[in-house]
Amino acid sequence: MIDALLQHFDAILGHALATAAQPVKMPAGTILFSRGSPCRQFLVLLEGVVRVQAFSAGGREIVLYRLHPGESCVMTTACLLGRLAYPAEGVAETAIRGAIVPDHAFERLLADSPAFRHFAFGTYAARLVELASRVQEVALERIDARLAHLLLELAPHAGDVIARTHQSLAADLGSAREVVSRQLKNFELHGWVALRRGRILVLDRRALENLSWTSR
Repeated sequence: MIDALLQHFDAILGHALATAAQPVKMPAGTILFSRGSPCRQFLVLLEGVVRVQAFSAGGREIVLYRLHPGESCVMTTACLLGRLAYPAEGVAETAIRGAIVPDHAFERLLADSPAFRHFAFGTYAARLVELASRVQEVALERIDARLAHLLLELAPHAGDVIARTHQSLAADLGSAREVVSRQLKNFELHGWVALRRGRILVLDRRALENLSWTSR
């Protein structure tokens, strides 16, 4: 079964993973790891989406990144290498399937498999660059421009409805729900969006595009 799941990897990497990994299947909402928990295995995601998030002392949530099929988690890699506890939380945003490599097998593959080593450190480096960009966005860019950009990403076509709460949008932006709600109400007053319970309809894509790119 694990061999079938790994078919979309190249043959050398797929074989290396198949010799050490076990298949795993989890429903949406499963907590894969939590802050302070020990790190004992390396997950390669094959189907579904995993959300990695952190919380402030006041309880504010921020989504650090999402894992998609074929990717691995930078938090997990860092914690395995440093033998550290997790500093964040990982949640199955959808039902997922993956390949689990125990910590001892992870160390062996790093030492013995160039293909696995390239995969682990390649995805690690790419995710670090993404996290650096994320920090820059949260620290330096305007919330209205970032919200406009996020709405356009979530509704790429005219007439698309965004079925997201204000709280979930705030988590993606690293902001407070009240701030996002205020910005959305302002967008609605300008006629750019229409707000419904649990839904947002984008009405004026051009206005959001102008705000997203000229104000960033």
